This record gives sequence, C-alpha cells and structure tokens, in this order.
Amino acid sequence: MSEFIWPVRVYYEDTDAGGVVYHSNYLNFMERARTEWLRHLGFEQDQMLAEGVVFVVGRVNITYIRPLRFNDELEISAKVTKLGQASLVFQQEIRKKNEPDKLLATAEIKVASVDTEHFRPTAIPDAIKAEINRADK
Repeated sequence: MSEFIWPVRVYYEDTDAGGVVYHSNYLNFMERARTEWLRHLGFEQDQMLAEGVVFVVGRVNITYIRPLRFNDELEISAKVTKLGQASLVFQQEIRKKNEPDKLLATAEIKVASVDTEHFRPTAIPDAIKAEINRADK
C-alpha cells in the first residue's frame, strides 16, 4: 500500500538533558504521522469519535537504530501493510529529512477500530476502507 510521509522537527521539549529525544517521543512522532495520514484521507478523529468509532493502539514493535536529536528535521512514514476487518497494521519509519538513506527507527504498529460506548472491536467504517484501497491504486 502507498506510503505517507509527515515532516517533524525535534523541539527542545522532546529531548532529555543531553539533547537526545526521549524514547517514548518516537511513538508520539509516529502517532502524529498516522493522524495526518487519516486526515489526508479525509477523516478527522473528532468526527470519528462523534460517530462512535476510534482507533486505539493494540501492539507496538519498535526498533531504535540511531538517536534523534534537538532540532533534527525528520520524515516520519506511515504505510498500511495489512487491512483487516477491525484492524490496521502500519509499518513506520523515521529518517532525517536531509539523510533519507539513514534509517533512525522503525516500528510495526497495530491499531484496532473500537466502538466508543464499550471499547470493543468494531468494523473499520466502509468509507475509511474505501479511501485506503483507493489511495493504494
């Protein structure tokens, strides 16, 4: 499926005292890319929430390869590798904008579509599935 790229700059608040990005912020950057990917497809999370459906992270497998540092300009990718009835699996990568050949981190992230009333799995809305499939062509 097609890859979506979102630019991110590392701010001082993202780092520890040594100027290195704190490990959980890698996941925050990846979350932003998935949110912007969804927006790019034409869907807002608050709209989905009002319709009773949200995506929640169910599994993360992340590999930290090189440190991210204060003021780095990054490109965060999000690519759906599996589209299920009620879940999506993303492959995500973090690279420096000016050094795209150097992989800094990679992750496989599974998100589930859940209903907001009971927080149980529910089918991904047809409109979202259709846009994912359309974007892949």
